[in-house]
Amino acid sequence: MTQQRIALGKTGEDLAVAELERRGYEVIARRWRSRAGEIDIIARDGGTLVFIEVKARDGHDFGDGSESVTMRKRQTIVRLARQYVVDANWTDRPCRFDVVTIHFDSGHPEVTVYAGAFDESGRA
Repeated sequence: MTQQRIALGKTGEDLAVAELERRGYEVIARRWRSRAGEIDIIARDGGTLVFIEVKARDGHDFGDGSESVTMRKRQTIVRLARQYVVDANWTDRPCRFDVVTIHFDSGHPEVTVYAGAFDESGRA
């Protein structure tokens, strides 16, 4: 991965966190990792635990960033979320899966939050 792509991802994640906090989410963790992968952001939205995938793009040439969250990626996120919930002993909380996209091609970043983008089975 190039330095430019890493920087784009970091900037996108920072913008996603700012938008989520503006909406009242409480960010718990960023870039939570286990051997099986990474969850970009974990937050609370009221009493709901939210696992968030962030997709930053410098244009729409390859479609919306949300389209790149494939079934396989969603299933990985669900698996990681289950591990996080057990490790944190938060099995009694409702969970949700959101996707945040950031596009930089319009002169200023365009941030879109897809709350409840997919369910526990990975279905959109």
